[in-house]
Amino acid sequence: MTLRRFFRRRTNLFFVFVFPMVLVLLLGATFGGNNQTKIGVVSAGSGPLGTDLVRILGGMKKVKVVPYPSDAALSGAVERGEIEGGVIIPSGYSAALSANQDAVLRWIARPDQSGQQLGAVLQAAVDQQNGILAAARFAAERGTPFGQALATATKVAPSVAGVTVDETTAGKSVFAPNVTTYDVEASSELVLFVFLTSLAGSAALVESRRLGVTRRMLSTPTAAREVLAGLALGRFAVALIQGAFIVVGTAVLFGVGWGNVPGVAVLLVGVALAATGGGMLLGAIFRTEQQASSVSILVGLGLAALGGCMVPLQIFSDTMKRVAHLTPQAWAIDGFSALVRQGSRFSDMLPQLGVLLGFAAVLLALASWRLRRTITT
Repeated sequence: MTLRRFFRRRTNLFFVFVFPMVLVLLLGATFGGNNQTKIGVVSAGSGPLGTDLVRILGGMKKVKVVPYPSDAALSGAVERGEIEGGVIIPSGYSAALSANQDAVLRWIARPDQSGQQLGAVLQAAVDQQNGILAAARFAAERGTPFGQALATATKVAPSVAGVTVDETTAGKSVFAPNVTTYDVEASSELVLFVFLTSLAGSAALVESRRLGVTRRMLSTPTAAREVLAGLALGRFAVALIQGAFIVVGTAVLFGVGWGNVPGVAVLLVGVALAATGGGMLLGAIFRTEQQASSVSILVGLGLAALGGCMVPLQIFSDTMKRVAHLTPQAWAIDGFSALVRQGSRFSDMLPQLGVLLGFAAVLLALASWRLRRTITT
């Protein structure tokens, strides 16, 4: 009965299945799903040196060059957030540099820290090209034709020893290699929406009590404990179905790697049980659907924010981390982080699973006690 009533409402279908996937898509695309910085380029008529500058930009680490046909198209892409920034290489760029004249590059980016960082990437590319031009002009001053000197300098430049930088990581990395933003967002949104949907479902339980549906069940041979078990099982099924849909959907659509499959499945059961307990308890406490709906959304979003569903727990202070772990959401995020972000084994998330089951046992016990008193007196 619970499942039929739930899926009969089309708005429930949207918020349970469609909206979480859309949110994962938007957040993953906004903050970068492939860890590459996209730089737009307009270089029509810029000549060989313009083409060479584009090649230098494209050869830089974690940089993807996206060509655009016009200045307006490039500006619009930056405004819409499709790319982080862009450079406009003017027509006649190659001719001006070959004649030892100034050539002005236009850089378009948002006025934030990322725009400044991308400006540094462009400056590095320009400096690299300036080194090649300086070598070509030096040779031209000694009798070698500039075009020949430029071709030789361009060919030789990659083999010339320069300053090298060795990168080492101190300590343990928070994320495993090749973890994308979609991987990070998918588990956070799963925890957020499973709890939010379960808590919001408390309004339907309040409605059943108000209409006397649960009380009339006791007029049949059905025992009170069976009624309570049926109510809990229906809400647990909704939470489990939603969580499984998010796992499968994000894996198929966005390539999310969820790690150890048995570990994810068992952890999802723990999350669904804890969320079911929370929803049942709210449904047992409140007297009207309006109270349950408003408070459940407030509580669901508040605990999600505190538990790390909206902001990574890694940036919390030590004190706030301890406070966050008073919520089941934080333990669920830790469990999924161990499996998804760090590539851990099934055994590594057992502590988080144990805490989630503890939350579920306490919440379900309190909800059952309160509901039994409500429907039997």
